[in-house]
Amino acid sequence: MKSRYEAAKNVFIDSIDIDDYIELHTSITAYKQLEHSIEKPLKMILLFGRPGTGKSILLNRIKEKLKHQKEIHYFDTPAINEKEFFHKLFKVLTKQDLPKNTEVNFSALVDFCKNLRGKREIIILLDEAQMYGPEMMEKIRLLSDTRAVKFVVSLHKTDDEDLIAKEHFQSRIWEVIELKNASKEDQSTYIHKKLLKKNLFEIANSVKEKNMKFIHAFTKGNFRECNKLMFTIFEICEYYDENEPNKVNYEKLSKRIIEMAAIKLGYIDV
Repeated sequence: MKSRYEAAKNVFIDSIDIDDYIELHTSITAYKQLEHSIEKPLKMILLFGRPGTGKSILLNRIKEKLKHQKEIHYFDTPAINEKEFFHKLFKVLTKQDLPKNTEVNFSALVDFCKNLRGKREIIILLDEAQMYGPEMMEKIRLLSDTRAVKFVVSLHKTDDEDLIAKEHFQSRIWEVIELKNASKEDQSTYIHKKLLKKNLFEIANSVKEKNMKFIHAFTKGNFRECNKLMFTIFEICEYYDENEPNKVNYEKLSKRIIEMAAIKLGYIDV
């Protein structure tokens, strides 16, 4: 017989599937801001935040919501080189495949975009754009200047540098949307909604307010870290449920199990 915690564990497998999207106050605000920005006559929009703040799932959601209303395309992973990127972009712009051994004439591509202005508005969602170099970003900026192609550029914010200050973004981004880690309240809502969405009512009720304080302290409200911690917590619960059920309190998540998970993930030094 499967443990009751197996399904709870699997709820927190990290995913960018929009079916796993959980509406929170902060995510609703960011979504509305991005949707509003896309409607403006902007050339480039910057979406940035630390890894695990929900940038990719936000881009996926906006694409799914707008795909029947607008010409919108999601580039999920950066191309391995400039040639691959422009082959992909060429197909979006011209609706034709370019022969594999053919180089894209960038000047001709810019002219093609200029001719599209007023006829089509193409939105490109560029995820993980920190992987593109300055030269590539300059070409993207030149394409956006045609006003036929609008780019939403998603970037990681790091401890070492503020990405807005990078040379190739100065004076080129017209609007900035920053995603931040969740508050304790939002993270509590996120955890409970994830479990309730799968009808895991008893397990959701077992995660109390005191538990949420510890979970938020370890993860700092980062969704990716939260998923990792909750997965590990329920993995430990699953082990005890199957092997030593007398050690599991089914009505209240044990602080000891949260600490065991935190040790396993390196949040606590031992």
